[in-house]
Amino acid sequence: MSTERESAQHEVPDPLRAAADTMREVRENCVWSQRITHRDLVPYLIEESHEVIDAVENGTRADLREELGDLLWQVLFHAAIAAQDPTDPFDIDDVAATLTEKMVRRHPHVFAGETATTPEQVLVHWNAAKAAEKRTRRSVLDGIPRGMPALALAQKVVGRATGTGADVAGAVPAGSVPRTEAELGDALLALVAVARSQGWDAERALRERLRRVEDEVREAESRP
Repeated sequence: MSTERESAQHEVPDPLRAAADTMREVRENCVWSQRITHRDLVPYLIEESHEVIDAVENGTRADLREELGDLLWQVLFHAAIAAQDPTDPFDIDDVAATLTEKMVRRHPHVFAGETATTPEQVLVHWNAAKAAEKRTRRSVLDGIPRGMPALALAQKVVGRATGTGADVAGAVPAGSVPRTEAELGDALLALVAVARSQGWDAERALRERLRRVEDEVREAESRP
């Protein structure tokens, strides 16, 4: 009986493999998908990523499951495009193998006998492994994606700049109102630095405040 059960379990298709196979079929047989390039997909990738964020912060479990699937589809789509590259092809299996190797390297406390009993110690191992992988980088700012939203980008830059000696964010003058766009930029950057020092997420803080604004606007619109 147990042998039959095990055999039946082995016959169940791998959902991830089925998704990858579905994507490959779409890429090969859908006339729209055949013409799509990596660059063409970027707007969809950004949109799907933000829909995942919205599901995390404001949605249901069903919303999150669906949006994670849509984001996974973007990864599979990029991999299917890459598999057809004439000079340097790779597929989703190569992507997964590279990811697994990286995560094993960055978790020596899980896979290599190192010790980490606190989140801070985990970060020490992570950052050491990451630094070893990125030896060719010349600046702490190398590798920061420039397409990040401005507040998130500012928080990343401020965080990377810590310890370099650069004064990238001053203090917010109490009660002052920016008089120029440049002064507004200075004030925003200083606020981002405050957010980072407090362990806050500046991008999320503004998103959540905007949601309250949207609720207030809709409430006002519904009044007779």
